[in-house]
Amino acid sequence: MTTSMTFADLGVPASLTRVLAERGITQPTPIQSATLADSIAGRDVLGRGRTGSGKTYAFLLPLVTRLGRTRTTRRATRPRAIVLVPTRELAVQIDAVLKPLTATCGLRSQTVFGGVGQQPQVQALRSGVDVLVACPGRLEDLIDQGHCRLDAVEVSVLDEADHMADLGFLPAVTRLLAKTPRNGQRLFFSATLDNGIDALVRRFLDSPAVHHADSPRATQGAMAHHILHVGAAVRLDVLADLAAAPGRTVIFTRTKHRAKGLTRQLKARGVAAAELHGDLGQNARIRNMDAFHSGVVTSLVATDIAARGIHVDDVELVVHADPPVEHKAYVHRSGRTARAGKQGTVVTLMTDDQVSDVRSLVRAAGIRPTTTVVDTVAHPILRELAVGERRYDAPVAVATDRPARGQRDPRAGRSSAGRSSAARPRQDQQRRGRSAAPTAASSGPATGADRRDHSATRFSRRARTR
Repeated sequence: MTTSMTFADLGVPASLTRVLAERGITQPTPIQSATLADSIAGRDVLGRGRTGSGKTYAFLLPLVTRLGRTRTTRRATRPRAIVLVPTRELAVQIDAVLKPLTATCGLRSQTVFGGVGQQPQVQALRSGVDVLVACPGRLEDLIDQGHCRLDAVEVSVLDEADHMADLGFLPAVTRLLAKTPRNGQRLFFSATLDNGIDALVRRFLDSPAVHHADSPRATQGAMAHHILHVGAAVRLDVLADLAAAPGRTVIFTRTKHRAKGLTRQLKARGVAAAELHGDLGQNARIRNMDAFHSGVVTSLVATDIAARGIHVDDVELVVHADPPVEHKAYVHRSGRTARAGKQGTVVTLMTDDQVSDVRSLVRAAGIRPTTTVVDTVAHPILRELAVGERRYDAPVAVATDRPARGQRDPRAGRSSAGRSSAARPRQDQQRRGRSAAPTAASSGPATGADRRDHSATRFSRRARTR
C-alpha cells in the first residue's frame, strides 16, 4: 500500500473520516496505510512503526469501526474492547484521541490506571463501557476484585509492546490476554519486535498480517541530530539557554532526582518549566502535562517514563541532558519531536567522561549527528538549534512532588526568596522567640529552616519550665 490512498479507500467510514478532517488529518501515514485494510477486515495484525508514526489512529480507527458495526449490547463490568498501554500518560492521551471517534457511534470509553482512586473507574465499569484503555497493573487489580471481566472483549489492542517488555509487564499482559475470547481480534503495535514479544505473537495472534512500515532507527529526515560537547561549568547555562527559546522543549534526565533538581534550577533562572516523573502523583502529572499542552510552561523535564507517554504536537526540540544508557531509549526520547512529518531537532549534551558512551550510543541508533564543542553560552550554535529571543520570566506555579512523611523536603534550606509566603510568617515568629506549629514541609529530618524550627521550639519549652 502507498500513502497516496485515502482513509476512505482503506475502509474507514465517512463518519470517522470527517472527524479526522476536522483535525487536519487527510492523508494516512505509512503505518496506517499498511495496516488499516487488514485490521478493519477483522484480521489479527502485528505492526511495527517508529514512535510518532501514527500508530494510535492505526488501531483506534478499526477498533471503533468494528464495534460500531457489531452493535453488541453494552454490559456492566464487561468491556467490548481493551487497549493495553504501559503508562498512565499514554492511557490519558489515547483516550483523548478516542473520544471524538466514539462520539460518532455512541460508544463509551474509560481509562484505568493506578495512582488515583479506583472508585470512579469501578462506577464507570458498572455503568457499562465499550472501550477500556488500561495499564496492566490496575486492570488486574479490578479483575481480582470482581469489578471487571474480559470474556466479552471483541478487540484487544497491545500498544507499545516493546516498552511493556522493558518495564516487565509481559507476564501481566499475558494473563490479561488469556482472559479474552480466543476468537476475538488482536492488534499488536510496537516500535521494535524483540524482548519476548515474539512469544506473545505466537500464543495470541492467529495468522496475523505483519507490517513493518517504518524503521525503528532514528534516521527520519525531518529530525536533525546534534551533540554539544560541553564542560561542567557551562552545562546548566546551555540547558537554560535552549529551554528559554520559543517553542516547546522536552528535556530528558536519567533519574527522578535529577529531573526534580534540574526543574528547580531552570525555574530559578526564570525558565517556564515543569517536571514529569514517577514520584509525582497522578493529579500532579496531569496538571503539568496540561500546562505543557496549553503553553503555560514551554519546557518539560522528564525521565524515561515519559519517552513513550508524551504525545504533544509541535515539540520543536528534544534535549538529552543526560544521555540515555541504550540506543532504543534514545530513539523513543527523540521521537517526541519531528512527529507526523514535521521538522524537529534533537540535542545531546556530552561531557568529557561521556564521549565514548555517546559515540557508541549514536552508532547503535544508526544516526550521524553533528558534534560541536561549546565552551560558552554565547556560542552561535545555540541560536541555530533554538531560534528566537530567549524569555526568562518569574517562576510559574506548577505541580511538584510532595515528600512522604519522614522524607526530607527537597525545598528545605532554600533562601528566603525561594520559600513559600506561608513559610515566611512562621520564620518571623521564630525570630521573635515564639514557637510555630509544625507543617508538612517541616515533618522530615532537621535541615536548614527545619533546624531553626526545632531550636525555637526547644527555647519556648525551656521558657515555659522556668
